Amino acid sequence: MYARDNEAGAKPPQEQPTSAQVELAVEAFRMLGDATRLRLMWLLSASEYDVNSLAEAIAAPRPSVSQHLAKLRLAGLVRTRREGRRVLYRARDAHVRRLIGEALFHAGHEVSGIPRHD
Repeated sequence: MYARDNEAGAKPPQEQPTSAQVELAVEAFRMLGDATRLRLMWLLSASEYDVNSLAEAIAAPRPSVSQHLAKLRLAGLVRTRREGRRVLYRARDAHVRRLIGEALFHAGHEVSGIPRHD
């Protein structure tokens, strides 16, 4: 940051994140760095799905989707609940849903040429 940034009304830097916060964020981004997992997270940000519905929605083999969901769950990005014999998956919380939305909205601006927000 340059000295002139503060003079121009830039916000002062926030408190530094802890090492644990940085490591968890890196792991979350690592999990989202896979196209299949990002597609799954986009769907799970809007609603609950079972494995079969997710596999059909993204045209991927069920075993592959199941493995991706297990990784996302271990990373703390997805939660589950049982409904009878089915296990339903959903993005863990509002933070995760916003992260997915912002990442894809940013990409949408990049590929479509929509002006950026300041």
